[in-house]
Amino acid sequence: MKSIITRQEYLDIYKMLDEVSPVDYDCGELCEAACCSCASSIANDPDEDMGIFLLPGEDKVYFRNEEWLGWSSSKAEDYEFPDSWHGTFYFLYCKANCHCDRALRPMQCRTFPLQPHIDFDGKLCLIYDTNDLPYSCPLIVEREKYPLQEDFIKATYKAWNSLMREPKIADLIWLDAENRINDGEEIIIVYKE
Repeated sequence: MKSIITRQEYLDIYKMLDEVSPVDYDCGELCEAACCSCASSIANDPDEDMGIFLLPGEDKVYFRNEEWLGWSSSKAEDYEFPDSWHGTFYFLYCKANCHCDRALRPMQCRTFPLQPHIDFDGKLCLIYDTNDLPYSCPLIVEREKYPLQEDFIKATYKAWNSLMREPKIADLIWLDAENRINDGEEIIIVYKE
């Protein structure tokens, strides 16, 4: 799927996010690296691979020969993506017995446990991830005990704000926000300007 965001722009955003961390220690120690490992037992299905879809144009970052990643592609029209999403989108999954190459993890992994949302005023904000996950993230479920670092929050906001220049990404953020509201999900705003 084409995007106005270039490979270099994605790499620059990746670099900015590499300079921050959700907490000032390895949060994987709290959950045995649930989201950064291929522990299929976490997903309660030995055949299920952990993974995530790439944002429009994010596939340009990868060479598709990374040993720890598997690829699949589908037509956006076959899924509940925004109407503006046409053509092929990519899904990356971590191969069994692998170790995540942190330098190449996708955007949505980099900004977890936060995700972009549009509030009732039509403004971009960051919220705690509301997706159904095959594991429990202490940074979400025990957020008072494990507060996120301010520099991580601000860099994550800056990244998503920059990515919203791509209309397809903006459409996805709007659609996700609409779905959360319609589904009555608990929305905890972490940051907005």
